[in-house]
Amino acid sequence: MVQAISLWVGIMAGHGKAKRGIPPKSDFNSWYPSIVEIAELVDKRYPIKGMDVWMPYGLMSMRLIDQLARREMERTGHSEFSFPLLVPEDLLDKENRLVSRLKAAREAGVDPSEMRAEEEPTGFKKEVYWVTHGGENKLDVPMFLRPTSETPMYTMFSLWVRSHADLPLKTFQIVNTFRYETKQTRSFIRVREIHFFEAHTVHSDQQGADDQIEEDAEMVRRILHDLCLPAIVSKRPVWDTFPGAWYTKAADVVMPNGRTLQVATYHHYRDQWAEAFDLSYEDTDGGSKMCHQTTFGMSERLLGAVVGMHGDDNGLILPPSIAPHQVILMPIAPHSDAKVTPTVEDISARLSSAGIRTKIDDRDVRPGVKHYDWEIRGAPIRIEIGPRDISSGKCIVSLRTGGKSDEPLDGIVETVTRLLDSVSDTLRIRAEELNDSLVRPLPVDPTSGLAQSENAYSDGTVYELAFDGNDSDAEALEKLTGLTLLGECDEELTNEVPCAITGRLTSKRYHIARMY
Repeated sequence: MVQAISLWVGIMAGHGKAKRGIPPKSDFNSWYPSIVEIAELVDKRYPIKGMDVWMPYGLMSMRLIDQLARREMERTGHSEFSFPLLVPEDLLDKENRLVSRLKAAREAGVDPSEMRAEEEPTGFKKEVYWVTHGGENKLDVPMFLRPTSETPMYTMFSLWVRSHADLPLKTFQIVNTFRYETKQTRSFIRVREIHFFEAHTVHSDQQGADDQIEEDAEMVRRILHDLCLPAIVSKRPVWDTFPGAWYTKAADVVMPNGRTLQVATYHHYRDQWAEAFDLSYEDTDGGSKMCHQTTFGMSERLLGAVVGMHGDDNGLILPPSIAPHQVILMPIAPHSDAKVTPTVEDISARLSSAGIRTKIDDRDVRPGVKHYDWEIRGAPIRIEIGPRDISSGKCIVSLRTGGKSDEPLDGIVETVTRLLDSVSDTLRIRAEELNDSLVRPLPVDPTSGLAQSENAYSDGTVYELAFDGNDSDAEALEKLTGLTLLGECDEELTNEVPCAITGRLTSKRYHIARMY
């Protein structure tokens, strides 16, 4: 596979100014789709739009992200399940009735119990893939491929939960989900077959669900820290909340082109889904009560955010936490000194025993080709070991974030561990600096207010603002700027300032941007 990269890059380099066949990252819309294929994360040539083939290197990175999620699930007492892919139509109808009623109630400003079932629209039927035949036989009940798993999961939860002793129920699964995406697809960011992580929990009361939302937020922070990704965390506006949720929180990563990418969401359902799916329990007094629920979702968008945030003109830069090979060992001139190969193998064994993912690149090609290939693939550390290095007791270490140094072979495990931490720290600093450069205050003139032209607002900028308006104020703001309001941030403004629309003093911090 690496040899294929070298060949492709050599060919592409002869057809323009792009370095090694990679467009400059300043042209992000060209750079991103090119790099995911040149680095062999996916192959997009499968004949169904939005369904890419995962290549080994990309799949290894994604599975390491899954490991981060599993680590958090184990730490917080979640159990892993695997629910069926197919869902019968009547369960979707049940979900549609619930979601449509909640959405209508929200729009009307009334309690959901006041909405009549016969007034509900059809819901999500146009957004899923349908299975209507088994062989040549038409199915009595059509089925669909899961877009998420509330419906099949909650159908089973109602069978499992009987008393307060069964709660809390904390579950998760990592599966593929399917959505009939009609917009332009983009690898990892907008696809039709989604590598999806979802956690679903059931609690005895609202307080338990409240606490779970806080736990979800902490898990997101820890995972994003490992991926070296800063994020904007906000409570979605009412009009952008999943209709089946009481409220929704989301983490958005700012991509280099100034667009935001939603990488994680967590929803508080209160007891709304429990009522629809008869999910109740017997309390300590023998009475029956409805459960409260939450969901927490992430997807391969996390890998898309890593690619977009950290890569450069030379290719990927993978955080050590998800690099399939954290260290590439390059034997130099092993034919001229019999000690080179066993020395490299010994160092590889020592690093591997310490839990460091190591690969020996012993291809019969020039060292420069190896460096180029692993730069494109974003390996954090490359180490050269040749006859002169063995004689001097040192090796040449190159970091993907920049810099080269001579390091002693003695203590190499400790040295590599320190350098991997330094790569992560460098990526966090760079990502924060990029984030800060793209997030700016929304320009508001003290006397004339907001500029009355959409051209006054760049779609390559995320604007921060004070906002304390209603739905119509938000609609006016979005129409004026041509951007989308993300929601109310967890972190408030330091001082109260006038709302960008109403002029009322508020400390509520919002962001408005163009979203993927």
